[in-house]
Amino acid sequence: MIKRLKPYAFATLLADATIGILVLTRHYFDDTTAALVMVLAIMAIALLWKSGPALWASVICTLCYNYYFIVPYGTLNIEAREDVVAFIAFTAISIIMGQLSARVEARAIQAEARRIEIEMLYDKLRLATEEAAEAELLRRSEKLKSALLDAVTHDLRTPLTSIKAAVTTILSELPKEDDYQRELLQVIDEESDRLNRFIEEMMDLARLENGGLDIRRSETTVSEIVETALDRAAPLLVNHQVEVNIDPLLPTMAVDAVAFSQVLYSLLDNASKYSQPGSLVSVSARLQDSLLIVSVHDAGSGIPKELRERVFDKFFRGNLGSTKRAGFGLGLSIAKGIVEAHSGRIWIEDAAGGGTSVLVSIPIGSARVRTA
Repeated sequence: MIKRLKPYAFATLLADATIGILVLTRHYFDDTTAALVMVLAIMAIALLWKSGPALWASVICTLCYNYYFIVPYGTLNIEAREDVVAFIAFTAISIIMGQLSARVEARAIQAEARRIEIEMLYDKLRLATEEAAEAELLRRSEKLKSALLDAVTHDLRTPLTSIKAAVTTILSELPKEDDYQRELLQVIDEESDRLNRFIEEMMDLARLENGGLDIRRSETTVSEIVETALDRAAPLLVNHQVEVNIDPLLPTMAVDAVAFSQVLYSLLDNASKYSQPGSLVSVSARLQDSLLIVSVHDAGSGIPKELRERVFDKFFRGNLGSTKRAGFGLGLSIAKGIVEAHSGRIWIEDAAGGGTSVLVSIPIGSARVRTA
C-alpha cells in the first residue's frame, strides 16, 4: 500500500513546490505564465510517475490556480467571465497534457519491450541457423542459386535482348546527319552490352560457386583461343597497340576453348581499362618446364603487390588508376575459377618496362606438343 501511494506523495510535493515558488514570485509574471509552468510540472509528473499521480497533480494545480491567480485572490470564486473561460481551459489542458505525457511514456516503454523481444527472437533465429545441419544449408544455397540463375536468365536477359535489338534497328535506320540522337542511342547500345556482360558474369560466377561449370574439353590451339578473344575485345582495344607473340610450335591444348577464351577476354578487358590510350597491350605464350604459360601485358600503372591476390576476389574494384569505364569486379574472379577448373594457375607480375603482366599456366598434361 505504501509503495502504491509513494508516487502520489512525490507528485504532491512537486506540485506544491511549483505552486509555492509561483506564489512567492507572482509579482514578476502574469497568470498565463503561472498556468504554463503548472502544466509543465504536470507533464513532468506524468513522465516520472504515470497517469494517476499526474491526474492528482492536475486537481491540485487547478484548485491552486483558481485560489492564487484568479480574481478574487484567496477564494475559489470566479467573478469575471473571461476568468471562467481561462480556468476551464487550464483545467482541460492540465488533464489532457498529463494523460498524453503518461501515454507517451507508456508507449515508449512498450516500444522498448518490443525491441527487446525482437532482439531475443533474432538471437534465437541466429542460434537456430548456426545450429542447422550443414547439408540443409547447402541445399538451401543451391536452391537460391538456381532461383537466381532462372531470374537472371528469364527476367533480365529477355528484356535486355529486346532493348538491344530495338536500339540496333533504330541506329541502322537513323539518318547519318542526326548526330545527337545517334549519340544517345549509342549510349543505350553500349550500356546494354555492359549489362549483358554483367549478367553473363553473374551466371558464370554462380555456376563456378555451385560447382556447375561445364568444362567441355576439346583439342584446340593457343592461336585459335587468342584470336577469338582478340576479336571479341576489338572494340575495347581500338585505341591501343596490340602485339601477339605466339610460337607456332606450341602444343595443342585439351581445354574448353570458349571458357578459356573468356579468361583471355577478361585479361584484355582489364588491360584496356588500366592503361593509357595508345599504349601497348601484348599477348604471349611459351613453354616453361612442364607448363604452358599464356600472359597478357599492359603498360599501365601496375598493381601494388599487396593487392595482387585481392584483385581475384569477387566484386573487388580497388583504386588502380582506371581512366575508363568501371567494371563489376567479377572478371578476374571468374577467370580464376575457369583456370583452376583446368587444373591451372593465374597470377600477377610486374611487366618489363612497367605495367602489369597477368599470367596463366596450364599443366603440359593437358596439352599435346606439336613437332616441326
